[in-house]
Amino acid sequence: MKKHLIVVAHPVEDSFTMSLARTYVGELIRTGCDVRVHDLYRMGFDPVLSARELIDGKDVHIRMADVLIAQEDVLAADVVTVVYPLWWMSMPAMMKGYIDRVFSRGFAYEVEQGNVRGLLSGRRAAVVTVSGAPLAALVEDGRWQALELLQDTHIFGAAGFEFVGHLHIDEVGPAMSPSAAAADLSRVREFVREHFASVPAA
Repeated sequence: MKKHLIVVAHPVEDSFTMSLARTYVGELIRTGCDVRVHDLYRMGFDPVLSARELIDGKDVHIRMADVLIAQEDVLAADVVTVVYPLWWMSMPAMMKGYIDRVFSRGFAYEVEQGNVRGLLSGRRAAVVTVSGAPLAALVEDGRWQALELLQDTHIFGAAGFEFVGHLHIDEVGPAMSPSAAAADLSRVREFVREHFASVPAA
């Protein structure tokens, strides 16, 4: 059975981002996957990287309990998917704090003679994001390409993941129609079926 870790960040539990995440999880379960969810806001995850963690974080005995649990779940997963809204063309501070603390040096990567070596190879990664702005507008002025480079290629590539894909749901807002919302949820199900119907174990 394939093991998936879903990490989602949105402060509003009944937001469309959270609906997308629940749909994603439901479709994974329907395909026979074992799913664990880290809902960072509901978990009360602390996104603040402390000085002690930064300086001594390579020592497993220094790492905080919440980070150790999160890292164990990453190691146990065949696939890690992060789900979040785009705020100022980036991930929420809660998700960035998760990346800073969990994907730490000595766990997710090492630097040898100036070269970064990922330590989480053998796993796959995917990203699901939400924006109010149309994707076409983001592509036209280069913002989307910058986001893909910094948030997809850099983070997951540096950690050694095989990057599967980035599903972006755009033009999301209070005025979206029920039919548009239903179509977006359908896109999430299709993404799951396309990429994860059969995933080799790590």
